[in-house]
Amino acid sequence: METSSPIVEIKNLFKSYLRGSQVVPVLEDITFDIAEGEFLALMGPSGSGKSTLLNLIAGIDEPDSGIIKVGGIDITGLTEVELAHWRALNVGFIFQFYNLIPVLTAFENVELPLLLSHLSRSERRDHVEIALKVVSLMDRMDHYPGQLSGGQQQRVAIARAVVTYPAILVADEPTGDLDRHSAEEIMELMDRLNVESGKTIIMVTHDPRAAGKAHVMRQLDKGVLNNASPQDHL
Repeated sequence: METSSPIVEIKNLFKSYLRGSQVVPVLEDITFDIAEGEFLALMGPSGSGKSTLLNLIAGIDEPDSGIIKVGGIDITGLTEVELAHWRALNVGFIFQFYNLIPVLTAFENVELPLLLSHLSRSERRDHVEIALKVVSLMDRMDHYPGQLSGGQQQRVAIARAVVTYPAILVADEPTGDLDRHSAEEIMELMDRLNVESGKTIIMVTHDPRAAGKAHVMRQLDKGVLNNASPQDHL
């Protein structure tokens, strides 16, 4: 796949946490770019800083120092209010445990991010139906999460992530709670979103099979980023 200009630019990123009075470094001097349309897998042992890096790129967490630009915007310079607005417009989130609201239907769960938009009710319905068609769940739109399999719940979560047409999708162990068959289906879906829709995907995973769908794999070890490892697209 041909790469284009970077959609994410990270320069000299540092992040640490306080554990009591002790400063624990998590990320040390991270610098790299992510091209628009890239499918990137972040791998490494537990505690290596993968999810922290993902959260920083998504604007969920703030670095100690360094620059993160997404679509040319330095998100490290935004206020909390500006950052919340930016996230709502630019980032789609896919989590290991789906994070669906049990008392809402699949349709209502997917619609949630749009309630903050200026879309009319009919426009929201159009967006939700398109997203549910993408994940092949139109026939389950009135079902509650408890009536869906794990794979179906994750597909609802993916529909919710793409319904706002975000600039980037961030996925934290998206297959970690699924059986092998469901995991393969989810990765095929994410591959299609990347290839057919051109979505930029940044994924944290421990699963080599999931990572095999990515174009580029980067390894984190004790907060240090190893060189990119391009791989064949399966």
